[in-house]
Amino acid sequence: MNQASNKGARIGERQLPALITGASSGIGADLARVFARNGHPLALTARDGGRLDQLAGEIREEHGMDVITAVSDLARPGGPELLKRQLEDAHFTTGILVNNAGFGLNGSFGELDRGQVLELLDLNVRALTELSHLFLPDIVGTRGAILNVASVASFFPGPGMAAYYASKAYVLSLSEALAVELKDAGMRVSALCPGPTRSGFARRAGIPSRGEASYTMDSLPVAELGYAGLMWGTRVIVPGWSNRTVRMASWILPHVLSMRGIARIQLRRQLLRRRDEN
Repeated sequence: MNQASNKGARIGERQLPALITGASSGIGADLARVFARNGHPLALTARDGGRLDQLAGEIREEHGMDVITAVSDLARPGGPELLKRQLEDAHFTTGILVNNAGFGLNGSFGELDRGQVLELLDLNVRALTELSHLFLPDIVGTRGAILNVASVASFFPGPGMAAYYASKAYVLSLSEALAVELKDAGMRVSALCPGPTRSGFARRAGIPSRGEASYTMDSLPVAELGYAGLMWGTRVIVPGWSNRTVRMASWILPHVLSMRGIARIQLRRQLLRRRDEN
């Protein structure tokens, strides 16, 4: 892993400034650590300013570099444009955009709160798309890159987490299309597709700890593999052999079969959550 990371530490022999969204915890925080370790100037954004400042202090102390932080709610209308203006005021030019911010919701579609479902789509889909479009001129100008955090969920329809699975399918589709469109401009676009990961995702999604998969990965190796894959120009990055097996299954199994298995997993999670609540 270190060999791949070190060899790919630069795009075009330059350590480009990286903007990382959802950087206050989990995969986003570890992506910030990995980019910092490889010498990239950083701008970090999330809703939790306290955690952002703590992470920025850690990176400054360990790597001796300045880190820009910006508290933002990207799901709100105008959030991405406000972030762009904040970075322009700080004279930060984004060479690598890491769209990591996002969340999931476990539950039957009709039983979920409509406002939360729309917030999920605003963050996972609209904000990611808007950020990619807003920062594209800077990224093209620096011959940089985009890393979009999708999921193994992007390979299937997902009964029991329907909106989340659909949002990640969009992220994967957009990423692969942009990778082709922007290749001649010297840019790289990658989709990182982790499976179950130890982070705050499951708690936010309403998945009880007993409902997590046995092959759950730590967030740091996911971030390291995501960084290395981006630097190598890998279009779809799937960390971990279990998750790669899941991806291969998506090529072989008809959706009617895979959806039955997914529905059973999500139903079990919902039952466990209800027992915990009672």
